[in-house]
Amino acid sequence: MLHQKAPVWIMLGGMLLTCSAGCINAVGFLGLHHQAITHLSGTVSLLSTDLARGDSVSAVRAFLVVLCFFLGCVISGFIIRQNTLKLGRRYGGALALESFLLFAAAHFFNHGLFAGDCLASMACGLQNAMATSYSGAVIRTTHMTGIITDLGIAAGHLLHGQSVDSRRLRLYAALLFGFFIGGLIGAFGFIHIGYNTLFFPAALSGLAGIGYTAFRTYDRYKRKRQAGGAPLLRIIF
Repeated sequence: MLHQKAPVWIMLGGMLLTCSAGCINAVGFLGLHHQAITHLSGTVSLLSTDLARGDSVSAVRAFLVVLCFFLGCVISGFIIRQNTLKLGRRYGGALALESFLLFAAAHFFNHGLFAGDCLASMACGLQNAMATSYSGAVIRTTHMTGIITDLGIAAGHLLHGQSVDSRRLRLYAALLFGFFIGGLIGAFGFIHIGYNTLFFPAALSGLAGIGYTAFRTYDRYKRKRQAGGAPLLRIIF
């Protein structure tokens, strides 16, 4: 059960991140290797089947995508240090790094280099590990399997006449909607501008990082003012 109402910064930030992931994943499916980038179930299956078929080149590529996603999670854990969403943690820096990785991935994709897959996967691992829970709700922003599962369970409970956690459902519905819209943007973008479509999630991540940093600074300033503390410039610098 979601123990408290999700604040606006979590709802809006979650939608922006799932929109970004949906866009990246659409580009991955429509791109050269036609594979998911934002989650690893299919990639691990590809690794297994490539090994069984004796296709060592494809197996190495699949392994590197998995490894880079893992490394992105490691970097996120190192930067943020906690797995629960909470205002005040270093999400701005993590989002800035994700933005850089996506811009770099677009560059390599445009030059037909496999490094694009690796950097995009690392960016998604970094994003997905930024937060794993909030107030009792498990949150993932790069894949929808768990979210759709929870929504389906809730629908089953409703059909049986049981009560459901409406706050959690609203949060999950917002995340699912963001991923779907991101997929549409990614598909239309790839058709018209190819891998440059990744500039959109790259910019979105960067703007989200800037927005979060500004919001965090304002929140700290407001708390300091209420406590009779330092002026804004001192808080920022």
